[in-house]
Amino acid sequence: MQLDSFNYQKIKKKYLTFIKTQEAMSEPFRNKLEQLNKFYLPISKMIHDEYLKNKKTKVIGLTGGQGSGKSTISNILKIILKEGYSLETVIFSIDDFYKTLKERKIMSKKISSLFLTRGAPGTHDTRMLHSCIKNLKSNKFKKTMIPKFDKSIDDRCPKSKWVKVNKKPHIVIFEGWCVGATSQKEKDLITSINKLEKEKDKKKIWRKKINTELKNKYQKIFSFIDKLIFLKVPSFKYVFKWRLLQEKKLRVMSKGKKTMTDQQIRNFIMYYERLTKHMLKIFPKKANSVIGIDKQHRLKSIKFN
Repeated sequence: MQLDSFNYQKIKKKYLTFIKTQEAMSEPFRNKLEQLNKFYLPISKMIHDEYLKNKKTKVIGLTGGQGSGKSTISNILKIILKEGYSLETVIFSIDDFYKTLKERKIMSKKISSLFLTRGAPGTHDTRMLHSCIKNLKSNKFKKTMIPKFDKSIDDRCPKSKWVKVNKKPHIVIFEGWCVGATSQKEKDLITSINKLEKEKDKKKIWRKKINTELKNKYQKIFSFIDKLIFLKVPSFKYVFKWRLLQEKKLRVMSKGKKTMTDQQIRNFIMYYERLTKHMLKIFPKKANSVIGIDKQHRLKSIKFN
């Protein structure tokens, strides 16, 4: 199914309106129409083609370093899939499935103090996440609730704030910084990658536990993914730069709620460094589609594997 000019005009209008809302909170988007035509439309077509194979709910994994633009891209794809292909999309982030603060406090006492900080595999409620995706894909779909996590209080939102899914979607966009990640080889865990690991994970308990979680519980979840899209950042250095930008956006949105200082962010991203670098190394070959992001934060190249 090719997009006719009427559908294209509808998509273009909604896309530009959405971009405007995003620009209000951060930097201006560049080459908007070129980005739409060269990147967002081909990716949406790939998703649509995947759906047409058997017309069953498809899970699209969207992954990339912090601040790479996953939630913005997810929302743009949702607009195109709806307006261009009449496909209903549900979007959620792996971040929404973080364990509660209470659960992470217990984990930090039992295993490693580093598990108090959300982010790494092991800090998500994998049982809840597995059953949620399984239900969304199931022929016996039941109405469901997707949790929400409030980063300003570092805890799960009350159920009244959760997202209701009353109807089985055609497409699920499952986004997150470690979505689809694979475990590392044991020998790769030996050397500390940063100050945090050197000082707080001397016995390698934290990184080994993360690796075990990835190998087992997380792989069961990631096996539900039908197509994986990887947003390839220029290098880890840009994760810090763009995460600062994300926090700026959060300050605008959260109106006085607690956000992080630049130094807190610098410390925070150390928790993500090992796995982000591992993914940057192996995902360009592993993902179904690789989108290169340049230093100006623009989508620069696209490759279908």
